[in-house]
Amino acid sequence: MKRIRIPGVDKEISQLILGTMMYSPGEYEHSTKMLDTFFEAGGNALDTAHIYGGGNSERLIGLWMKERDNRDEVFLIDKGGHPYGGVPVRVTPEFVRQDLQENLERLQTDYIDLYMLHRDDPDTSVKTIIDYLNEEIQAGKIRAIAASNWHPQRIDEANTYAQENGLYGFVSCSNNISLAVPMEPMWGGCVCVDEDGRRWHEEKQFPLMPWSSQARGFFSGAFTPDNTDNGDMVRVYYNDENFERLERAKKLGSKYGFSPIQVSLSYCVHLPFPMFPVVGPANLDEMNSSIGALELQLSDYEVQWLNLEIQ
Repeated sequence: MKRIRIPGVDKEISQLILGTMMYSPGEYEHSTKMLDTFFEAGGNALDTAHIYGGGNSERLIGLWMKERDNRDEVFLIDKGGHPYGGVPVRVTPEFVRQDLQENLERLQTDYIDLYMLHRDDPDTSVKTIIDYLNEEIQAGKIRAIAASNWHPQRIDEANTYAQENGLYGFVSCSNNISLAVPMEPMWGGCVCVDEDGRRWHEEKQFPLMPWSSQARGFFSGAFTPDNTDNGDMVRVYYNDENFERLERAKKLGSKYGFSPIQVSLSYCVHLPFPMFPVVGPANLDEMNSSIGALELQLSDYEVQWLNLEIQ
């Protein structure tokens, strides 16, 4: 698996990032097997968050890193500042500091490679946010910072403030993008990359680490226009354009010997800006499918055709 270095980060990052939301000490054998398989394939980037499984994702990763004695080999992405406990906005320093301390304790480590704010609060100034996160960088608790579910304009504002004041700014963001274009975010407070966002990423070559990069299995074969059992999938992805994208992914996959969901992941990798899709395989077959998708090479024409830009 290819590894890429991005500005502001001192480690190379694998092309795919493994999402660990469903991993836990309660399923230790399965969870650690998934992690081992990903690393054996050349992956090194793990994505977790304070909110995932009530901390079980972080606890599992901490146990695994301790057992494998491989902390320095892992590019660890963690997040804080997600609403919970009846508090709708938690990105102020007092809340993020609390999350970060728990992040580190659960992970059994003294630093996180890339720390993301899981949500944004436009009422909290970027000065307050950047100043605080730089304090944690100086303290050695985090190495670099990023933003999840932030609009490009806010990232620009934050990074302009950081640059003008000699501080570290955001080096990447984690917003949603996939071959299937969502009609609305899957969850409240989340940000999907629209056409303006795509242009922004391309113009700035700003790295994107998208969640739900495979559209929550839309291209897996489990979803058809007649299957409306999953209300969230219907609400977010069910329209004529996305089912046409699915048909095109089937055709292209048949031509090259790949599944439609592999085509959809390859599409993300081939977008014209630094892309590190977060994948969340539930088993080894899905893991091998995601890793195998990197072998599919798409032309610019095919990328545009898949996205209905060319008829």
